[in-house]
Amino acid sequence: MPAKTHTFEQLSVPVLRSSLVQAPPSFTDLLADATAATEAARQDPARPEDDGVLSLAVPLGAAAGLDPLQLLPELATPDGFRFLWDGAPGLCLAAAGRCNALELSGARRFELAQRFSSASLRRLATPPTLGLPALARPRVLLAFAFFDSPLQQGSGPAGVQAVLPRWQLARQGRQAWLRLQRTLGGGITARSVAEELWEKARHLERIASLPNPGSGPPAVGIRHGSSWHGGYRAAVERAIALVERGDLTKLVLAVRQQLELDGPLDPLALLANLRRSQPGSCRFLWQQQGGGDALLGASPERLLTLRQGLLRSDALAGTAPLGDRSIDLLHSTKDRHEHELVVETITAVLQRAGLTPRRPRHPRLARHGSLVHLHTPITARLDPVAGPAHQPLALAEALHPTPAVAGLPRREAMAWLRSLEPFERGHYAAPIGWIDSEGDADLRVAIRSGTLRGRRLELTAGAGLVRGSRADKELQEVALKLGVLQHQLNLPLRAGADPEALRL
Repeated sequence: MPAKTHTFEQLSVPVLRSSLVQAPPSFTDLLADATAATEAARQDPARPEDDGVLSLAVPLGAAAGLDPLQLLPELATPDGFRFLWDGAPGLCLAAAGRCNALELSGARRFELAQRFSSASLRRLATPPTLGLPALARPRVLLAFAFFDSPLQQGSGPAGVQAVLPRWQLARQGRQAWLRLQRTLGGGITARSVAEELWEKARHLERIASLPNPGSGPPAVGIRHGSSWHGGYRAAVERAIALVERGDLTKLVLAVRQQLELDGPLDPLALLANLRRSQPGSCRFLWQQQGGGDALLGASPERLLTLRQGLLRSDALAGTAPLGDRSIDLLHSTKDRHEHELVVETITAVLQRAGLTPRRPRHPRLARHGSLVHLHTPITARLDPVAGPAHQPLALAEALHPTPAVAGLPRREAMAWLRSLEPFERGHYAAPIGWIDSEGDADLRVAIRSGTLRGRRLELTAGAGLVRGSRADKELQEVALKLGVLQHQLNLPLRAGADPEALRL
């Protein structure tokens, strides 16, 4: 049965009826719990008219050798949707297929995505689930675009895409859980869902027990890279003029480089390289269709994380190459000023939301691959009775975009980005992540990212412009970020390619 995609007009209708079943030790027990949960849902007078969605989860053995990144292809579904959230050694989550989905644009996208997520995760008729670990919870997956809507229809992704996946494979530490969610009816029964989950779990355990040959560098290389320096310099000089005369306090201007490859490339090969080169970042993949456009990257920046009522957001601004002079970043007047603008804005946003944010007095250096950034973590305890204002996506809407990826004042900066950047930002620098059934959430800022389109890889990077910025230095920073990302993707430069277009 195909996934349901809901439009704006349909969101007032309940979109999910689901049963959450903790894994029993045998298939007989799994089937009994699945049957009981389905029957309980059908007898619930508040349930929708359709048969609903059954959600089952089982723990996997041999977790020490189980890698969701490597096993993602084994979860493939006909609709081709794939998602990876690779925070290893923290949570690593692979998901595939759509059970329910939402896609829309417009000013209410955060509100409607929260409504969709809540309807998909909180209307669960469940047997007791005591002891179910957090990594096993069902999640709604989210990918926002930077702007509410694309500038022209079809020129970029929708303002938000949200998916309740069919398959969800999660690992953290030595635990691993597999979850399956299927819409009942049309031949899909409690028994068939239990059988499908049980067989897939055994299949993944068998594969995880086999020797892992590892993966070498991709056989694909770069044939050509687009030149971006001239056009970007002109835009930077104009933006610096706006800042110097006081029209803007800060503007983060991005550039996009297109790399032409000499063959198609599996994005999982690039993510495996990023795992080795960016161990401190969160690697991610969002691919709507198998073989289609794939957003991927390794984000060092947390928009917000919610864990048991505690919020954390990261102020990350100010960049330097790793080396003996990295410490100079702490003493750079320009970089400290740029960083403090981000800290002050995030703090003020959380205060307006009724929170009491806490932060260290001084930033610290955070290494991500071969780059070093100024980093200030900001935390706040949520009020459990605050209501909608403290829902994850309400807070995300208030925070996005931070001055680290847009500028100040926010509204004016956003307008100038539309004018000065000759491309659609799409997912670049927008929130990507998930919300789970207990209201915990993790949303990262999609920077250090690219979009793979067949044999073309588009990389995007930006630099923050404040008073005192110099065009030459900002071009060097952007070139450094593009070059580092290209290097960490481990794509060789083929003979005949133009090295000048790819220079640092």
